[in-house]
Amino acid sequence: MAHTIAAIATGSQPAAIGILRLSGEGAVAAAQAVFRPASGRPLGEYPNRRLVYGTLLGPDGAPIDQALATLSRGPGSYTGEDTAEIHCHGAPAVLALGLEALFAAGARQAQPGEFTRRAFLNGKLDLLQAEAVADLLDADSPAAVHQAAGQLGGALGRRVGAIYDGLVDLLAHFHAVLDYPDEDIDPFRARELEEGLVRARRGLEELLATYDRGSLIARGAPCVLVGRPNAGKSSLLNALLGYDRAIVTPVPGTTRDTIEERCVLGGVPLRLVDTAGMRRASDPVEQLGVERSLSALEGAQLALLVLDGAQPLTAEDEEAMEQALRSPRVICVVNKSDLPLVLDLDGLRRRFPHLCVVSAATGQGLEELGEAVAALFPGGTDAGAGELLSNARQAEAARRALEAVGRAEESLGMGMTPDAVLVDAEEALAALGELTGANLREDVTDRIFRRFCVGK
Repeated sequence: MAHTIAAIATGSQPAAIGILRLSGEGAVAAAQAVFRPASGRPLGEYPNRRLVYGTLLGPDGAPIDQALATLSRGPGSYTGEDTAEIHCHGAPAVLALGLEALFAAGARQAQPGEFTRRAFLNGKLDLLQAEAVADLLDADSPAAVHQAAGQLGGALGRRVGAIYDGLVDLLAHFHAVLDYPDEDIDPFRARELEEGLVRARRGLEELLATYDRGSLIARGAPCVLVGRPNAGKSSLLNALLGYDRAIVTPVPGTTRDTIEERCVLGGVPLRLVDTAGMRRASDPVEQLGVERSLSALEGAQLALLVLDGAQPLTAEDEEAMEQALRSPRVICVVNKSDLPLVLDLDGLRRRFPHLCVVSAATGQGLEELGEAVAALFPGGTDAGAGELLSNARQAEAARRALEAVGRAEESLGMGMTPDAVLVDAEEALAALGELTGANLREDVTDRIFRRFCVGK
C-alpha cells in the first residue's frame, strides 16, 4: 500500500460540489502541489481537519477553480494513512483537470473500494463495517440506512464478538489447565464446556434468524409482476416507480424480457420484476420472455398477480394464477378500476385472500396495495438496527460456525474428551473470524471490495 491513490469521490454528473480524494504516504505532498492556499502558507503546514481556502491548480499549474482543502494524517484518518481532500465546484472538466494534476504530482488512480479496503487492512474497520459502507451507499429506504449505519458503528461486530469471545474463553481455560498443571487454575469441567457450547449455539441461532430480515432491508424482496399480456403489468410497474420505465402499448406481448427496478412500497424495499405476459406464444422471442418470467418466479418472495378487471377471466389468466401461486406470498391486483369492473371480486378473494383493486392509469388503490405489502412483510422494530446479517456471505459463515458448534455438542454428548470436542469449537472460531475479516482469503476480500465505487 505504498502508492498514493487519488480519485473523484463524487459522481460523474455536474454538481454544486465535487471532491478529489487522496490517501497514502505522499497524499499531503501531492495535495500541496496542486493547491495554493490564499494565505500563502503551504498546505502541508496546516493542522489536521482544518478547511483551507485557496486555488486548485491544473496539470500545467494554471488556476482552474477556487476551492477548499483539508488534511487528515494517519493513523487518525479514515484509511489509517495520510489523507487529503480538495472540495471544488462539481464540473466534470474541473474535476478531471484536478485529478490529472494529482497524477502528475505522483498519485495514481484509485481502484473501486480501495480507500475502504485500506481502512480495513489498516485495522480502522472490520469487514462487517466495510460491507456496511457499501450497503449505506446502496440504501434506498430509511430501514436500510439505519441497518447500514448501525453495522458501520460496530453493532453486528459486537454481537459476533460476544459469541467469538465466549468460545475463546473456553479454549483459553482448557489450554491453561493443560499447559500449566502446577498453577492454581480452576479445573476445566465438562459442565463448563457444555454450557459454553449451548450459549454459542443459541447466540448463532439467533444471529442466523436475522438474515431474512437483514437481506430484505439491504437488497429488497424480489417481487414479480405476473399476468397475461395487456393485463397492465408494465403500467403498474411505471405507476409504482413514478416514471415510465417500461414500454406500454395496446399490442399484446409488448414486454419480451424481464425488467428489474427497485422501489419502496408500503415501507418495504422491493426489487420489482416486470415479466412477459403468461401465454403460449408462437413467437420464439416472446416465448423466451415467458420462460424468463417463470425463472424469475422461482426466486420471488412476492408475486403481484395482475388481472384486467374490465375483462372476463381467460385461460391465460388461469395460467397466470397457477404460476403466481408458486411464490410464497401473492397479492391479487385487479387493475383498471377506472373502467367498469366485470370480475367477481368475492370469488377472487376466496382464492387470493390478499386482493387490491387499483388503477395504474390514475394511481387509485396504490396506497392500499402498499398496506397489503407491508402486512406480508412485518417490519419489526429498529431496536436491532445494525445487528442483522445482511448478505449471503455473512449468513454462510454464521451457518458454518453453527454447524461446527453443533458437532462439538454431539461429540461431548458421545463422551469424547475435551480436546477432541474443542477441535470443532476452533472451526467455529475460524468461521466467525471470516465474518469480521480476522480470517479471510485474499480472493474473498477482492470479491467483497469489487462492489464498491471508485473513490470510496
